[in-house]
Amino acid sequence: MATRAKVSTDQAAILTSATLETLADRISAGQAEDLAYQLPDGIDDHLRKPPPLRGKGEQAKPFGLDEFVRRVADHPGIDRALAGTGVRAVLTTLREAVSRDEFEDAMAQLPKEFRQMIEPVGVGGRQRPSS
Repeated sequence: MATRAKVSTDQAAILTSATLETLADRISAGQAEDLAYQLPDGIDDHLRKPPPLRGKGEQAKPFGLDEFVRRVADHPGIDRALAGTGVRAVLTTLREAVSRDEFEDAMAQLPKEFRQMIEPVGVGGRQRPSS
């Protein structure tokens, strides 16, 4: 992700956590949990909300891509100019890190404009086969 976004590893970690936490607000709790299950320990926690903050049946908050990027940029340590690039890099890396089915299920909960943020398969990475 750091290479894709052309940022330091520290900045990449901050962008990753902010993007995944914002994604967890935007998609259903069940879908966020499904994605988290396929991510490495430590990264998965950013998609999980403690029970008092979000229940399993809680609905996604409806907001578009511009608001998504703004919310990422509002996290401490995020340079506003890098927020869009960071979101693109994190979502593209997420596509490669989880099964195609889980990624498609998450994308189905987002407006079509989010797909435009994700690099095409084969650009700067690989597509993981579905499981």
